[in-house]
Amino acid sequence: MSTPALVGSRLAVRCRRAAGLVALPRSSTSTTANRRTLAVAGALKGGHLPSRQRRKGQMRVHIRTRSKKLRSPAEMRGIVGALLLSFLPRLVDAAPSHCGSRSVPAVELRTDYDVIVVGGGPSGLAALSALGRVRRRALLVDSGEYRNAPTRHMHDVPGFDGIPPALYRWAAMQQISHYETAHAINGTVTHVDAESNKGCSYFTVTMDIRNGTITSKTARKVILGTGLRDLLPDTPGLRESFGQGIYWCPWCDGMEHADQSMGVLGSFEKAVVAVAEIITLNTDVVVLANGTVTNEARAKAEEEFAPNSEAYLGDHGVRVDNRTISRIVRLKHGADEKRSTRPTAPEHDLFRIDFDDGSSIERQVLFANYPSEQQSAVGQQAGVDMRAGRMAVDSNMLTSIPGIYAVGDANSDNSTNVLHALYTGKRAVVHLHVDLERELSGTLRKRSSQSDAEEMRKIWARVNGEPGQPLYAGEYR
Repeated sequence: MSTPALVGSRLAVRCRRAAGLVALPRSSTSTTANRRTLAVAGALKGGHLPSRQRRKGQMRVHIRTRSKKLRSPAEMRGIVGALLLSFLPRLVDAAPSHCGSRSVPAVELRTDYDVIVVGGGPSGLAALSALGRVRRRALLVDSGEYRNAPTRHMHDVPGFDGIPPALYRWAAMQQISHYETAHAINGTVTHVDAESNKGCSYFTVTMDIRNGTITSKTARKVILGTGLRDLLPDTPGLRESFGQGIYWCPWCDGMEHADQSMGVLGSFEKAVVAVAEIITLNTDVVVLANGTVTNEARAKAEEEFAPNSEAYLGDHGVRVDNRTISRIVRLKHGADEKRSTRPTAPEHDLFRIDFDDGSSIERQVLFANYPSEQQSAVGQQAGVDMRAGRMAVDSNMLTSIPGIYAVGDANSDNSTNVLHALYTGKRAVVHLHVDLERELSGTLRKRSSQSDAEEMRKIWARVNGEPGQPLYAGEYR
């Protein structure tokens, strides 16, 4: 048998009148046949039944029949339905909250942090700062491995132009430390595992702390700012000078070598784009193709850049040298010069590039054009979809795994610079901060509905009585 479908205050009144619900004074006397008393534990405020007497946590509703005959089952169902209807306002107020709510601890899912940020580069720092500013409980785990660690100075960041990357990270953490809910530790995250409890998703983040301790922390959301690693060939002298006169980003380090002789390292198919990025700094450019100039590479170069790519290079006086490089020798180190206090100042390095035929040329700065890969595998291990070697994200930096965001160089928007990294960190936090509240709203509705049904079942059982009794109206369904 279904529960009575009583909706609206007018219908409720009609049901009460039809059922004969009226109040009797406490001093009133009546035969048992003419009066039945229903005691319901828990005084409820704001109900719709008239003239209820409340005393010491109990509400008594007196039901006086119009005759000495027992009510029919239909009439009893009407009585019970009216009683249930009077409880509904209180039920809504008492609905359990969602996981993470502070109002109902019994159903609350408490994680160690709201968000764990993996990676202490610019994107991770931006995320931690934004989380602190909205008082989200956040932890940043920093492995101490940074793509721009070898670089002398960081550029193209207004307000911080020309400072060492390590100084920038230190200054950022000094400022973030003023936000009480933002925390940071040194360590390497090894796993990010999705979990679920009480219908709420969260993540367990396993990390290797610098003192050798393996520990795990939980969070509702995870931001991966794990960065990229450049895949350098084994050419002698290349790795030793990378970031010190040999760079991968002309936007970051090109201006300090303007009007100096330049070389572009890497495959020919990518070289034309690299030349286009530095051509306004100097036209004395040599593409050091290292044996990669083939008809296939020429065709791919036109796909990467534009038709007539070789003609473009010739028009700018750019030479293409396809000899095989045997080693790179540093002849002068720009770090030996006294550092200017200005945000940008010329740096003078000098390299000799030796070829396998015994010949060589000299260049003052080299721009590397080599592939890269993920610095950390935790995103892939967690199941994040990849796109051309990057963690695929939408415009909110959200990956294919709900609750995991990827920011900075590691994501798929194919922009690699400090300003971009800062933006993505902040963008991810704006989305997840609101998404956490959106989840709260959705789960409140879900749990409220479930709780109402459970409470209605309990009340039905209390007022329904046993089979054969006058108020019994069948099982709750």
